[in-house]
Amino acid sequence: MPSVVQLRLLVAVVEHASFTDAAIALGVSQSGVSHAIATLEKESGGRLVERDAPVRPTPLGQRLLPHARATLASVDAYTAESAASRHVGTVRLAAVPTVCQGLMPALLHHWAPRLPDIRVQVFEGDDEELPVWLESGTVDAAVLVDPTPFPQGARLVARDDFRAVVRRDHPLAEEPVIALAELHEDGLLVSAGGCEAQVRKMHADVALPFAPAQRVRELATMMRMVAEGIGVSIMPALGGAMLPAELTMRPLTPVLTRELVITGPLQRPWHPLVHAVIDATDVDPVDATSGAASIAR
Repeated sequence: MPSVVQLRLLVAVVEHASFTDAAIALGVSQSGVSHAIATLEKESGGRLVERDAPVRPTPLGQRLLPHARATLASVDAYTAESAASRHVGTVRLAAVPTVCQGLMPALLHHWAPRLPDIRVQVFEGDDEELPVWLESGTVDAAVLVDPTPFPQGARLVARDDFRAVVRRDHPLAEEPVIALAELHEDGLLVSAGGCEAQVRKMHADVALPFAPAQRVRELATMMRMVAEGIGVSIMPALGGAMLPAELTMRPLTPVLTRELVITGPLQRPWHPLVHAVIDATDVDPVDATSGAASIAR
């Protein structure tokens, strides 16, 4: 009978089309890979791969590969379910920058004593990247902004509103509330990492043209430009944790609130540990519309 290790090496050699690359990917020696494949070929009754560059499966190899992959998928599923029952393993979790800085530290502190053997690995991306990462398997879970419809099994973890971002010495910095239209007088700066879709919605709600003076990808770039007096901007309240000392946030009118929801994939099965993480998020949603985010311990 072939071993799981032999089957994993066979699949890796075919997928990487190289003994060397397969060895590097799996952290074993190239001679170990060669020996394992040779032994597997002896047990299988014929050559499974051609040793040319690139390496490719033989007809026998092509017939056996689907069975090897199915076996590995079952073994991996068994291992994941077993680990989940013991709450052991790693969950890859993605979120937008404002959530990573304004909410994620509190979530990680909340999970640590409840899930001591689960490592939550954080990935930072923008609104457009997160759903793609989630469905492609790049990450296991994500904190999505205003998902529609609300994903089954997901949990609302926070709400916050959108605020004007201005220099502390700006004439509007002392206003109790700033009208959206006033921001355009100084030049509105927007960032893909700052929830541009929601900023567009704010404009549509009051029939105000969305005409940013500058569009950048990174929030850090946008904040630097505001600090240099190039314009003003809009960010979610949780983004206040990211502001340099010379910038401040002020409430906006119209008011727009976003919901932050932690979920697994929408179109494929969840990693078993994602359920454990969501179950451990047993707190009322953070309301960051009136102050800094905090989570009850």
